[in-house]
Amino acid sequence: MSIFRKKNKTLWLVISLFVAVALLTAGCGGGEKQAAEKKKETIIFADAGWDSIRLHNEIAGIILREGYGYKTDVIPGGEPSSLTGVSTGDIDVYMEVWSGNVIDKYNKLVENGDIIEVGLNFDDNKQGLYVPTYVIKGDPARGIEPMAPDLKSIHDLPKYWELFKDPEDPGKGRIYGSIPGWTADTVLQAKYKNYGLDKNFNYFQPGSDTALATSLTKAIEEGKPWVGYYWEPTWISGKYDLTLLEDAPYSDELWKDGYRCEYPSQRLTIIVQKKLPEQAPEVVEFLKHYHTSSELVSEALAYMQDNQATTQETAKWFLKEHKDLWTEWVPADVAEKVNAAIK
Repeated sequence: MSIFRKKNKTLWLVISLFVAVALLTAGCGGGEKQAAEKKKETIIFADAGWDSIRLHNEIAGIILREGYGYKTDVIPGGEPSSLTGVSTGDIDVYMEVWSGNVIDKYNKLVENGDIIEVGLNFDDNKQGLYVPTYVIKGDPARGIEPMAPDLKSIHDLPKYWELFKDPEDPGKGRIYGSIPGWTADTVLQAKYKNYGLDKNFNYFQPGSDTALATSLTKAIEEGKPWVGYYWEPTWISGKYDLTLLEDAPYSDELWKDGYRCEYPSQRLTIIVQKKLPEQAPEVVEFLKHYHTSSELVSEALAYMQDNQATTQETAKWFLKEHKDLWTEWVPADVAEKVNAAIK
């Protein structure tokens, strides 16, 4: 009996050792699998619908692909949907958040930890109703006389409605509005009614930012009057002389009372989804250092327009032209890889 007990005991020891090794191997494998699941391979950018954010996406995208070895992709949408996409984790990075346009939702998401603000892209930006400067001052080189020399404010527009006649309804002027789906459109339509501009003007909505840009550039090339929504930075503000019409100075009280003041000063921030610092810490660290300016972006967008360049071509041009800037955003070995790739 003692022999059998000894053999039985030995057998159980072997089985126990086998099970322990199997569990340990499975545990290690599971840990590796979880680590692999946490590691991001593709960084998803938000394309909220305008040229400058697409440029930033591509500048950052080239650096991530060539310098860090990531894949990149974009999800198109508007401002609210892009913000929601980051908060749900469907989008990893939103490179140019006009935070003042969605300030209440933005602040709530930041406070709740649903999104993480990692940096300030730039803050020297503007938006509102613009006219080509020659409308006010004329352009002697082109033989254009001042058309509305006393036009300074959005509140002066009713005096000049006939100058901006709507070709489809000559009994009123035409204001070119913002793009449907943009927060700026909601604000501008409220201003249009609250300022009484609807008495003398029609609010015309272009179908896209391209259509809006085309209407403005066509007017400029022909030396004709034009008034409508625009913003900076854009390739148009980098190429042409525009004047932003004045409005009442910004205050929370006036803004909440039907947007009866100028657009708030905008912090164009960079945000990421809340898990990205764990999934791709080097990406977040890079984005913390990413910083440009309205002037730099307008310059790049003007280059893109003048040279009929793609966004990727323009991003490469930017990286070649501004090496002293972007090489400060990344480690030296990453900068070396990117420089080699864009030659």
